[in-house]
Amino acid sequence: MSLRIVLLAVVATAVAGFSFAYFQTRAQQRALGNELQGRAEALSGSLQDRIESDLKPLNQAAISKILLQVQNRENLHGVAVFDDQGGAIAQTPSFAAQWNHLPPAVIQATAENGGRGQYLHSAGDYLYMYAVPLHHGPSVVGAIAVAFDANYIRADMSRAWRVAFWNVFTEIIIVLLILAAIRASVARPLARTAQWMRELRRGGAVPPPVPLPKDDLLAPLAEETQRLMQTLHAARAAAHREARLRDSGLSEWTPERLRVHVYNKLQGSPVFVVSNREPYSHVRNGKSVDVVVPASGLVTALEPVLRATNGTWIAHGSGDADRRTVDANDRLRVPPDDPQYTLRRVWLSDEENDGYYYGFANEGLWPLCHIAHTRPQFRASDWEQYQAVNRKFASALLREMEGTVNPCVLIQDYHYALLPRMVKSVRPDARVAIFWHIPWPNPQAFSICPWQRELLDGLLGADLIGFHIETHCNHFLATVDAALESRIDWDHSTVIRGGQRSRVRPYPISVEFHEPPEEGSTAENVQAACDDRAALMRELGVRTLLLGVGVDRVDYTKGILERLAGVERFFEKYPIYLRQFTFVQVGAPSRTRIGRYRDLMTEVEETTERINRRYGSQDWKPIVLLNHQHSRRDVERLYRAADMCLVTSLDDGMNLVAKEYVAARTDEQGVLILSRFTGAARELRDALIVNPYDTDSIAEALRTAIEMDPDERQARMQHMRQMVREQNVYRWAGTLIADLADLRSEPAPVPVIAPPTAIIHQRQSRAASS
Repeated sequence: MSLRIVLLAVVATAVAGFSFAYFQTRAQQRALGNELQGRAEALSGSLQDRIESDLKPLNQAAISKILLQVQNRENLHGVAVFDDQGGAIAQTPSFAAQWNHLPPAVIQATAENGGRGQYLHSAGDYLYMYAVPLHHGPSVVGAIAVAFDANYIRADMSRAWRVAFWNVFTEIIIVLLILAAIRASVARPLARTAQWMRELRRGGAVPPPVPLPKDDLLAPLAEETQRLMQTLHAARAAAHREARLRDSGLSEWTPERLRVHVYNKLQGSPVFVVSNREPYSHVRNGKSVDVVVPASGLVTALEPVLRATNGTWIAHGSGDADRRTVDANDRLRVPPDDPQYTLRRVWLSDEENDGYYYGFANEGLWPLCHIAHTRPQFRASDWEQYQAVNRKFASALLREMEGTVNPCVLIQDYHYALLPRMVKSVRPDARVAIFWHIPWPNPQAFSICPWQRELLDGLLGADLIGFHIETHCNHFLATVDAALESRIDWDHSTVIRGGQRSRVRPYPISVEFHEPPEEGSTAENVQAACDDRAALMRELGVRTLLLGVGVDRVDYTKGILERLAGVERFFEKYPIYLRQFTFVQVGAPSRTRIGRYRDLMTEVEETTERINRRYGSQDWKPIVLLNHQHSRRDVERLYRAADMCLVTSLDDGMNLVAKEYVAARTDEQGVLILSRFTGAARELRDALIVNPYDTDSIAEALRTAIEMDPDERQARMQHMRQMVREQNVYRWAGTLIADLADLRSEPAPVPVIAPPTAIIHQRQSRAASS
C-alpha cells in the first residue's frame, strides 16, 4: 500500500473529524448562549417591573435594596440601574468596580426602546450584558443592565475542542490500523493470489490456492479467480494429456474426449438421467446451507455427458434443505460454482420412500439379485409404493422432455425397473437405456419375485439394457425367455417383444484414472508418501509394519465377516505376523433402517472386538474398525498407505473398490486380493483371486501378498493399472451413449426365429463358464 494512500487517508480523516467537531462545538456554543440569554432576559424583566415603580418619585434606597437581593444568583456578575442621562442610580459593587463608563448595551436599549445584549471582555473576564429600558408612562427614563459571567462558556468550548482533537487523533490511529489490517487481509492475499496465478500461468504443478475466510471481503472474488485459473489449468492439463496420448498412440478416454464424443454423437440433443441419488444435495448447517457432493463414480461418469448436452438429471431430493434451493418447478442449475445442466428434484413422502426404497428395492430386489443367502422380503404394500414412485418419476421425466425431439434417456439401477415402459408408451421416439448396476441372477432365482413379469416387461421398454458383465446379460435373456412371450436373438443378445427391440449389452463400469504427478524427483515422491503413511498411522493409532485395508458399506453382500474370519485364520496359521500386520476395515453404516443391516453392523463390531481380545495387546490391535463415513480423500490416503486391499464380496456386479485401489497406487505397489464373485475379477486378472467362503484361501492370499517378490508385485500392479487406465469410467459412459445414439440409424428390426435348443444350451454354458 503506497505512502500517498496512507497520507490521503490521514488527511481525509483529520478534515472530516475537525469539520464535524467545528459544527458540533458551534451548536453547543449556541445552545449555551441561548440559555444564558434566556436567564438574562428573565432577570431583567422581573427587575424592570419592580424598579419602574420606584423611579418617580426616585427611591434610590429601595432600588439598591432590590439589587442587593439578586446579586448572589449563579454566574451573575453584577446589576446596575441608570437614568436617562446615563448616570448610575444604583449598582452592585462588582459592577461598579469593573465599569466606569456607560456600557454600549445600555445606550442601545435606551435609544431603541428595547432589550439589547452583547458579549464583552472586561478586565480579563468574558461577560454577557443585557439591558432593558425603564419607563414612566410612555417615556424612557432609564435602563437596567445585568451582566453574567460567560467564562464557563469559553471553558466548555475549550474542553470540547480538546475532546475533538483527541477524537480525531484516535480516528487517525484507527484508520491506520484499518489500513494495516487491509494490507494484511486483502493486499497480501491479493499479492499471493497474483503469485499463485503466475505459477499456474507458467505451468507445472497446481500450487495450493490462497486460503481466505468465508466472510472475507474479497473471498467471493478470490474464489472465482481460483476457479477460473483452475479451469484454465485443467484445460491445459487436458490438452497436454491429449497430446501425450496422441504422441504415444494411446486411446485413453478423458472427460474432454467424452464431452466431445457425446456432443458429436447427439448433435447437441439433451440427455436426461434418472437416478435415486442426486449429484448435489443441500443440507442445513446451523443457519447456513451446505452443498454436499456424494462420492459417486456415477456422477464422475455422467457429469461430462450432461455438461456437453445441457441435460437434465432427475433424482430424489433427499437433502433437508433441498426444497429451499429449487425454483417453482423444483429445478436448479448445477454445478453450483459453474452451472451447466439442470437438476430436477422429485419429492417423496416417508411412506413412499419406506416402501419403494427400503422395502421393495432393498429388502426385495437387492437380496434377490445377490447370491448372499439373505431371504428377499416381498410385500404387496411395498410393490404398490414401488409402482407409484416409478409413475411419479415417469411423470417428472415426461414433463422435462416436453419439446425435445428424439430425447436420450439414461435410467440408473434397479429402483426404476418399470420406468422404461412407462416412458416409452408415451414417448416412443425417445431413446431409452437402463443400466442395472447389480448382478442379475439365474432364471430360477429371479422367479422368486411375485412380480417378475411386470419387472421384465418394464425393463423391456428400454431400447438398451446394460449390465456389468456378459454373464448377467445371459441370465437376463434366459429369465425373459422363461417368463415372457418374446423372441430372443441370442447371437445378438436382443429381445423382441410387442414390436420393440431391446438390446442387452455388457458395459463394465469403472473409475476415474489419474496419472501420477510428473513434478518432483522420485526420491522426493517416495519420501512424501512415507511421511503421509506415517502420519496416517499416527492418526489411526496403529503401530505396525504391514497394513491391509478393506473399504465397504456395511452390507451382507460385501463379505465383511468372511474377510475378518480370513484375517483371524491368517494369524492362527502364521503367528509370526502378530504385531507386524494390522487390518483396517472402513465400514460405513448403510440402510440402518433395515433390521438385517443393523444386525450385521453389530456382528461386525462384535467379531472385531473378539479377534482383538484374542490376539491384541495394550499397544497393538490386529483389526481397526472405522465404522463411520469417510471422505474420498481419506479413503485414497488409506489406499496409498496399505500394502494390500481385500475385496471379498459374496456377489457383486462389479465392485469399484478394487479399481479405486488400483487407480490410487501411482507408486505401482500394493497387492489386490479379490473375490472371484465380483465383476472386477473378470478384468483385474493380476489380483490374487480368492473364494470368500474359503477362509484358508483368504489367509493364504494374505501370506502370499506379504511375501510376494517386489518385482512381481510391481508387474501385477502395472498390468492392472493399464487395464483401469484404458477401461476407465469415461469409456464406460462414452460406449453406452454411443450405442444408444446409434440405435436410430440401424435398419428396422426383422423377425428372428428362436435358436435351436443346442444354441441356447451353448449360450447358457458359456455364461456358466464365465
